[in-house]
Amino acid sequence: MAGFEVGIVATIVFGGLAGWLAGKLMDMRFGVFMNIVIGIVGAVIAAAIFRTFGVFVEGNWLGYLITSFVGASILLFVAKLVRR
Repeated sequence: MAGFEVGIVATIVFGGLAGWLAGKLMDMRFGVFMNIVIGIVGAVIAAAIFRTFGVFVEGNWLGYLITSFVGASILLFVAKLVRR
C-alpha cells in the first residue's frame, strides 16, 4: 500500500479494529486473530480496488482504518456469498 507509513503494530491494531467492525456490520463473528487477518487482507484488497478506480486515500491512521474497513467488508461479503 504505497503512501501508507504505519508500522507493524499500527497495522495489526487498525486491521483488527477494521476486521471487528466489518464483522459486526456483516453479522459474521470470528476470533481476534481472524479479525486481524481479515482487516489486513481487506486493506490490501481495498487498496488495489481503490487504485484501479483512481481513488487515493490520505495516508494517515484514519485513511488506513477506512481502507481496511472497506476491504474487510468486501472480503466478508464475498465469504458470506460463498457460504450459501
